[in-house]
Amino acid sequence: MRAAFAGSGRVEVREADMPEAQTGGVVVRMRACGICGSDLEKVYGMYSKPSMRLGHEPAGTVESVGGDAGGLRAGDRVFTHHHVSCGSCRHCARGEETLCATYSSTNLSPCGLAEHYAVPALNVARGGVLRLPDHVTFEQAAMVEPLACCLRAWDALECGEGDTVAVLGCGPTGIMHSMIARSRGIAAVCTDTNDYRVAFARELGATEAVRPERGADCVRGATGGRGADAVIVATGSARAIADGVGMAREGGTVMLFGVPPRGSTVELDAGDLYARGVGVRSSYAASDSDTRRALGMIAGGRIDVARLITHRYRLAEAGEAFERARGGESAMKVVITE
Repeated sequence: MRAAFAGSGRVEVREADMPEAQTGGVVVRMRACGICGSDLEKVYGMYSKPSMRLGHEPAGTVESVGGDAGGLRAGDRVFTHHHVSCGSCRHCARGEETLCATYSSTNLSPCGLAEHYAVPALNVARGGVLRLPDHVTFEQAAMVEPLACCLRAWDALECGEGDTVAVLGCGPTGIMHSMIARSRGIAAVCTDTNDYRVAFARELGATEAVRPERGADCVRGATGGRGADAVIVATGSARAIADGVGMAREGGTVMLFGVPPRGSTVELDAGDLYARGVGVRSSYAASDSDTRRALGMIAGGRIDVARLITHRYRLAEAGEAFERARGGESAMKVVITE
């Protein structure tokens, strides 16, 4: 079978061994898998996490089952999460499942961007495989993981109806953040250097969407000069982090959501940060409970993730797909199909 791997600044599709289902695990035939910003970092950048496996947003059909696998059967349509936590360590007890040591050690084999991939028994046991309702397509299911990541970040924000958030970065997850805001009666001011994505954000319901140089003025105008209640930095740009701190209101929160390259530095006025009571925190990945919530929102039609998909490629065209996603000049979500 074929699978996609990160080469030296490129994606290589080559033959790989057909995976086998371990006891309690399953093998899934991939039907759709999104390309994420962290995938692009693994191929083109300086990724800050140890795993270099591509494709962590896959959905497909269970091909084989290794004994008792939580009631899963061959033919089941599923979303599969690449990581699960142990559920018993200090991090898990504090609701920090994505920082659990077990979380980063679990993964799909050989990766999600493969014709077939094995899901470990622990992932199955810990809720990493979700059956899809009949009306949810594989492409929609490929958006479960990024939406789940967004929902996890929102759990750490104290925002409610009538508030204003600034979303810096109008990529797929940035626009998901604005869609979540809209669903909760929260105004979203979005910025991006890419005019295509700015227009896309406007089309999908952002309250305002502008280039970064206009972002601070728009936030002030939208809030009567107060500043954003929360700023979500949905880009790896260090400059955007500094801009976000300036846009936050007194007592507001800046959420680091994008993946900064390793070694990135940010200059901030610590005295200003202290005096204005601005909090800065980050949110990494998603837990099994987050993915269940995300699937529920997609299945219930509360977030129309399908509107974000602009390009589809076959696995054999993965190199071209990554180049399209990397450029982003006229693309939003790029999805690999079987």
